[in-house]
Amino acid sequence: MDDRTKTERPEPWPGPITRPGEAPLTADTPPRRRRKGWLVVLLGLVAIAGVGWWVYNRPHTQTTRPSRGGQPPVTVTAVQTGDINVTVNALGTVASLATVTVRSQISGYITRIVFKEGDLVKQGDLLVEIDSRTYQLALAQAEGNLKRDQALLQAAQLDLERYTNLVKTNAIPRQQLDTQAALVTQDQGLVIADQAQIDMAKLNIAYCHIVAPVSGRVGLRQVDQGNYVTANDANGLVVITQLTPISVLFTTAEDNLPPILKRVQSGAVLPVTAYNRSGADKLATGQLLTFDNQIDTSTGTVKLRAQFDNNDSALFPNQFVNVSLLVDTLRDTAVVPTSAIQRGAPGTFVYVVNADSTVSVRKVELGPVDGERIAIKSGLKPGEQIVTDGADKLRDGIKVTLHQPGAAAAPTPAPNPNAGQRRRQRNQ
Repeated sequence: MDDRTKTERPEPWPGPITRPGEAPLTADTPPRRRRKGWLVVLLGLVAIAGVGWWVYNRPHTQTTRPSRGGQPPVTVTAVQTGDINVTVNALGTVASLATVTVRSQISGYITRIVFKEGDLVKQGDLLVEIDSRTYQLALAQAEGNLKRDQALLQAAQLDLERYTNLVKTNAIPRQQLDTQAALVTQDQGLVIADQAQIDMAKLNIAYCHIVAPVSGRVGLRQVDQGNYVTANDANGLVVITQLTPISVLFTTAEDNLPPILKRVQSGAVLPVTAYNRSGADKLATGQLLTFDNQIDTSTGTVKLRAQFDNNDSALFPNQFVNVSLLVDTLRDTAVVPTSAIQRGAPGTFVYVVNADSTVSVRKVELGPVDGERIAIKSGLKPGEQIVTDGADKLRDGIKVTLHQPGAAAAPTPAPNPNAGQRRRQRNQ
């Protein structure tokens, strides 16, 4: 048989490894001794795992130098005395004081459209002309009827004068005089009706010249030249929106109504400022015009209207704006940054820095907020130092390192180009 076809058998296992002087573990080895060997192996694995866990979770060396003496650094500022504006902020909608849909009051064909879409028109400006020939003919007919009836009235009045004289001499019966008097009254009524027809015809002719009822901006026209319009047309001819002045409608909570009413009833004019939707850009400044006569029970709010001149057309109808209503101004009150206010178990408090650089918790009563400042009703005095930054690591009585806001950092010394050469000379 060829050597390549021989199957190589693995060498027999030499058996378990034992320490010098010990007998190898075999099937004949007592069970107690075998358990002892497995226990040694298990303890070794546990020791290896423990070392690996310690290496992985060992504390890393801090790269930043701790603050001096272990004192946390904080930014402090002094309690100031100033004025705080009491404002009411709300979301409002720009609304025109007058939005008019121009409609025709008569029927007829449009012969001329004078305005252009988007034009600014004044009250009384001509917008549309309607064919007036039909109404001119009606006027001429009414004037003819008036002349006829006036002549009949004049003849009847002359007969009435003659009949009056004849009745005095009993030449004619009294009944004939009464009949003539009634005829005179009838002719007078015809004359009055004819005059009314004349006035109506003249009015219809005036209606053929449609003018702007208010001043404002003209919208997109709804009809074209040559269209036949009627007095019952729901769409109308065009819409005119008044832009100067213009108003803003907004709502506020019913709790804000009493101070507003108090100021308005005292004769004060409350300024109102309108900002864009993001609240970043100021659009216009106006004043509170009026407010609604009832509170909405479903929302607990009341509706107010502010008026703006809007000479620069910064406000546009149906535009969403942020509204700030100045209700009052608190004079000479304690003012702190809003970043100094903390909230926790004591309630609303601040950290006050003492003379020995320790901090203490001081409970305060807050007033109105004005941007990044807030008024303090009680709890602080002007001039006291309070923490504005770094309060998350503080507790009552801890000592801190003070840092005044705006303090310049210590300048870093510039590297000396000759330092390396000096070191080399010293090493030599």
